[in-house]
Amino acid sequence: MSRKMIGVDVGGTFTDVFALDLDTGRAGVSKVPTTRPDQSGGFLDGIRHQVDSFADVVSVVHGTTAGTNALLERKGAKTGVITTAGFRDVLEMRRRDRPRTWGLRGDFTPIVPRERRIEVPERVLADGTVETPVDVDAVREAAETLRALGCEAVVVLFVNAFANPANEAAAVKALRAAWPNPHVAASHEILPEIREFERFSTTALNGYLQPEVAGYLDRLERALKGDGFGGEFLIVQSNGGVMSVDTACRLPVRTALSGPAAGVIAAGYIATEAGYDNVITGDMGGTSFDVSLIAGGETVLSPQTSIDFGLVVRTPMIEIATIGAGGGSIASVDAGGLLQIGPESAGSTPGPVAYGRGNDRPTVTDANIVLGRIDADQPLGDGLGKLDRAAAEAAILEHVGKPLGLSAMDAAEAIVRVANSAMAGAIRLVSIERGFDPERFAFMPFGGGGALHAGAMIEEVGIGRALVPRYPGVTSAMGCVIADMRQDFVQTVGAMLDTLEPATLGAQMQAHADEGQRLLDTAGADFAERHVKVELDMAYLGQTHTVAVPLDVRVIGGRIEAPSREAIRTAFEATYRGLYGRTLANPARVLNLRTAVIGTREKFDLSTLAPAPDATVETAERTPRQVYSGGAWHEARVLDRLDLPVGAVIDGPAILQQPDATIFVEPWLRAEIDRFGNVVISRKDRT
Repeated sequence: MSRKMIGVDVGGTFTDVFALDLDTGRAGVSKVPTTRPDQSGGFLDGIRHQVDSFADVVSVVHGTTAGTNALLERKGAKTGVITTAGFRDVLEMRRRDRPRTWGLRGDFTPIVPRERRIEVPERVLADGTVETPVDVDAVREAAETLRALGCEAVVVLFVNAFANPANEAAAVKALRAAWPNPHVAASHEILPEIREFERFSTTALNGYLQPEVAGYLDRLERALKGDGFGGEFLIVQSNGGVMSVDTACRLPVRTALSGPAAGVIAAGYIATEAGYDNVITGDMGGTSFDVSLIAGGETVLSPQTSIDFGLVVRTPMIEIATIGAGGGSIASVDAGGLLQIGPESAGSTPGPVAYGRGNDRPTVTDANIVLGRIDADQPLGDGLGKLDRAAAEAAILEHVGKPLGLSAMDAAEAIVRVANSAMAGAIRLVSIERGFDPERFAFMPFGGGGALHAGAMIEEVGIGRALVPRYPGVTSAMGCVIADMRQDFVQTVGAMLDTLEPATLGAQMQAHADEGQRLLDTAGADFAERHVKVELDMAYLGQTHTVAVPLDVRVIGGRIEAPSREAIRTAFEATYRGLYGRTLANPARVLNLRTAVIGTREKFDLSTLAPAPDATVETAERTPRQVYSGGAWHEARVLDRLDLPVGAVIDGPAILQQPDATIFVEPWLRAEIDRFGNVVISRKDRT
C-alpha cells in the first residue's frame, strides 16, 4: 500500500488531478471532463483514475470554482439583509459607478433585491460610540419576514460595526437562536474594516455563497469518506493558501479564484527551483486565460477584486488578470466584419466542434487541431475519442473563412493570431503597464492549451523565454499539493501614528495570531513550520489611498512583541520612499492592521518528476506531421515530451506531446530539457 496526496482543480471544461506518491515520489496525472451542474462527479472520477482505494489517500486538496461560478451565473442562495436604518441601499449604490462609463443608464442588479433588505433601529458612531442600541425585537421581526420570503441565508450589515461590533453581535445572537440553518453572519465577523460598501458587499456575497459552497463541499466530503477516505480534506483560498473545509464553509467568499491561485503558487515554486525568480504565468484552460506576475519570487496580492461588475470582494487574493480566451472560446465575425474570440465558451459540454458533441461553432482548440498543432488521434483528457478534424475545418470555413474571404487554413491561423493578441494584451497589463520589463521575465504557460501559444507570447510581448513545467495541463492541481495553509485577518485601527498605543496594537496582533494558530491546529494538517506576517495600511494625513507597510515583528514563545511608533514610522517612510521616491512632512496615520498566520507544508522534491536516466531522444521520436505556421506548411518533428532526456535540445518546428498538454515549438524557436524535466523555450538566435 502506498500513501498518496491528491490535488484536484475543477475548471470550466476539465477537472485536473495531480497525485503524488509520498513513498516513491512519483507523480500521476488525470484530466477528465468537468461534470455539470454537480462538479463532484468529475472530481471523484478523476481521483479514481489515480488510486485503487481511497483509503490510500492521506490528503486531498481542492481548488474550486464553485463559488466563482455561482457569482458569475447568479446562482447563489436566496439571501436576506438586515441593516442600519438609512443604509438599505448601500449594496445598490456601490461607489456610484456604472457598468458602462459613457451612457445614460446602468443595468446593475444587486444579488439581494430591495424587498429583502430590511432596516432596523441601531446606530454606532465612527468612533465606536453606541448612539442607539440595536432593537433586538425588530431584528427578530425582520428575520420572520425574510424567512417568509424564502431566504436561505441572512447577513447583518450595520454601519460602523468595524469600530464597535456590539450591536451586530447582539443582532446576530438573536438571529442564530431563531434561524433554521447555520447560514447567518455579521459584517464584523467577515471583514471588520472601514468603508461600508466593501464590507457590506463582501459579507453579502459570503452569505449568498454559503449554502451553495457548503452543500457542494459536504457532498464531496461525504462521498470521499463513503469510499474509505480518512485523511485531511483542504480547500485552496484565493490568497494561494489552503484552509479547512469548516473554514471554507464559513468563509466561502475566500474561495473565489482559488483554482487559478493554486496554479500561480505551483508556478512560483517550479520557477524558483529552476532558477527563475521573475515569472509571468499564463493559465490557458478551456474557458479563460489567467495571467499573473511573480517578481523576485513573490506573488502579488491584491486586497480586493470585482468578480463581476458591482460584486466586490475585499479579501487578500493573488492578483490575476482574466480574459475569455481559452481553448473553448468561440470564434465569430461580428456585424462590422471583425474577427472576435470569446467571451462565450463551448465549455466541456458540448465542447469544441471536433469533440462531436453537437457544437457547430469553431473554437480556438478547433483552430489548433486544423493547423496540425493538436493531434486529433490523441486528444487531451480521458473520455474523448478521436477528434473530428474535418468537422472543425468545415466550421472554421463556414463561420470565419467565408465571411472574411479566407481559406480554412488561413482562417484557422487568424483565429489563433487574434487569441494570441488578446493574451499578449493581458500579459502587457500585468507587466509593461506596471513598470516591469518582460525581457527580464520567463513566461510559464500552463493549462491544457497554454504551451501551444508560448512562442507567440515571446514574439508579441518580448518575453525572454518560456518555461513549460513537467505537467502543464495539471499545474493548478499540483499547486493544491504545494500550497501552504494561510489565514488572513484585518482590523481597522484608525489612529494617528503619533497617538497610537503600541500595546493596544500589539494586543490586536496577538488576537489575530492566536486565532490563526487555533485554525491551523484544528485543520488536521502537518506543518514544517509556522510564521506570522504583519502589515499596516498607512497614509499621510489628507490622503485617501493607503500603502501596505510590512512590519518586522518578533514572536517569542508564541507572544508578539509590539513594534514601537518609531519602528512603524521608519517602515512606513521606507515603503513610501520606495514607491514614490520621497516622503512628506504630513503626520502619518494607521488605517488597518493586516495579519497572516501561515503554516508551511512540506514541499516535494521536483527532481522526482525528472525524466528517467535512461531516456533518449530516439525513444521519444514519433511520426512527423505537417503543421501550418506563418502561412505555410512545415514538417514538424513529433516527440513524446515525457520521454525526452535531461539536456535534450530540440529545434523547431516541433510538437512535444504528453497526456495533459501539447507544446508547439515554432520554426524560429529551440527547446531544451532542464534537470527537472521542464522545457525551456527560447529564440534560436539567442542560444
